[in-house]
Amino acid sequence: MPNIKSAKKRVIISEKKAANNASAKSSLRTSVKKAKIAIANNDEKVAVAVKTASIDLDKAVGKGLIHKNAAARKKSRMAKAMNAAKA
Repeated sequence: MPNIKSAKKRVIISEKKAANNASAKSSLRTSVKKAKIAIANNDEKVAVAVKTASIDLDKAVGKGLIHKNAAARKKSRMAKAMNAAKA
């Protein structure tokens, strides 16, 4: 544990940010998982689920949680799977 006041504060702030990032990543994974399940089950709400997941991926990129290319790759694969399921 640090002795300097500013270092103690940084530890507290880092813990808070880590908790927020973990929560945001978890909700991102959940929305992507819901989209994949909707694609697999060929639900009528598949377009809404994929759109929601895409929006969540873009928000995660804006917050710096994931790399923009990783988000683009996930969005592309979801769209490709959705189109293949429709056909």
